[in-house]
Amino acid sequence: MASTTATHAILIRSARSDNPWVSFLVRRGGQFVLAVWVLVTAAFLMIHLVPGDPVRAALGMNAPAELVEAKRAALGLDQPLIVQYFRYIGGLFTGDMGTSMITSQPVSEIIATRLPATLQLALLAVLLVLLVSVPVGVTMAVLTRGGRRRGLELAFATGSVILAAIPEFLLAVGLVYVFAVSLGWFPVAGNTAPFSLVLPVIALAVGPIAVFSRIIRVEVLSVLGQDFIRTARAKRLAPHRIYSRHALPNAMTATLTLTGLLLTGMVAGTVLVENVFAWPGLGTMIVQSILTKDYSVVQGIVLVYGIGVLIVNLVVDVILALLDPRSTIREA
Repeated sequence: MASTTATHAILIRSARSDNPWVSFLVRRGGQFVLAVWVLVTAAFLMIHLVPGDPVRAALGMNAPAELVEAKRAALGLDQPLIVQYFRYIGGLFTGDMGTSMITSQPVSEIIATRLPATLQLALLAVLLVLLVSVPVGVTMAVLTRGGRRRGLELAFATGSVILAAIPEFLLAVGLVYVFAVSLGWFPVAGNTAPFSLVLPVIALAVGPIAVFSRIIRVEVLSVLGQDFIRTARAKRLAPHRIYSRHALPNAMTATLTLTGLLLTGMVAGTVLVENVFAWPGLGTMIVQSILTKDYSVVQGIVLVYGIGVLIVNLVVDVILALLDPRSTIREA
């Protein structure tokens, strides 16, 4: 039996050494699992690190002691810490994220109700970022390569820096005042019509568009100076083929490294923008839960946001590995 186990271990190590993709997937998967475990542990400790009694804080200082003790028992907070920890992890595997201290509603139901609105906002913002920043970045690289059009380059750099520096919530307030209050073109707040998405999505996307388009421009300029681009021009290929088939794919390989950071940075922006527009998503829910000291709901939403960030980073790493396998082999 021992020899069979040793043989399996040798085969696994041999497979990992012979195939860098296996090594990459095992290593990256292990990092993801470890990060999720750290996140889950931090979320669990959130309630216990709150000064004082979180149940007393949620129910109010004037709540009867019997009610507080009954609520603690219902939430399982009267059990030893290690027992609570394993019960919490076991519940996550079955979709049980605890119960709201205020409404006694399952946290998973609250998140399931609010998550679609947040995903709708975030995915549309990401789509807008890609649809605008990629052509803008490529166009600016083509127009300003070789030191041409210095004025246009300066205007683009200055404008993108200014737009990227504006906080999302401040931009959201400005959009509401101009296009909703003054002009009346869009709803002021809420999710009452399809047009309700326009201003929140723009508020989320403007900053990333400014940053991402600058990154793409720099990367495309770098690629346009490579030998294979000169060879493509020497073959008299059409300009659109040179840019779309040769320059852009090679530029996107390096650009995707920063895409994960931009997307994860939109998580905080989603929370702020949702509260400006009273959007019925997780962002408004987490702020309401913090104000009412409903720490169970805060705990669940933080966990969802954190896992979302980890998944985005994992997906970006896998895409990079598919686009540039040589880097994966070197890392492995």
